[in-house]
Amino acid sequence: MITWRATLAIIQNKKARFDYDIAEKFEAGLELRGWEVKSIRAGGASIKEAHVFVRNGELFLLNANITPLKTASTHEKADPTRNRKLLLHKHEIMRLIGRVEQAGYSLIPLDMHFKDGRVKLELGLGKGKKLFEKRADIGKREWKREQGRLLKNRTLNRK
Repeated sequence: MITWRATLAIIQNKKARFDYDIAEKFEAGLELRGWEVKSIRAGGASIKEAHVFVRNGELFLLNANITPLKTASTHEKADPTRNRKLLLHKHEIMRLIGRVEQAGYSLIPLDMHFKDGRVKLELGLGKGKKLFEKRADIGKREWKREQGRLLKNRTLNRK
């Protein structure tokens, strides 16, 4: 029997890849409530201003906004920006904490996706870019686009 794992990216933090130089990526589970999973499936979540912090040897996601559905959680007051615990193996957590505290790295949420029906968060371990590095990246990206245009025009003119 052939099985495959479907991963469907729901929410992406595009600004994170621009602001940070990502060295490593990790996949973490999230401790969520039922209404939060329903809302994420409906696309009502945002991780643009979210970041990860360490407390008592555990990792938490802060400022991730999961907007409650109108029909969900009528018996309990929903807090859209509560701290959510990240689920990783202990050795992964210790490694990440060591890199964050000693090497000056930051943990950045890159995207949120479903894997085998469970919500996963892709974390990036990276350092913040300086302004001149961001400008250099923009210049490189524009030059690649220009090269593509020139090559396209060149091949069209030959025909």
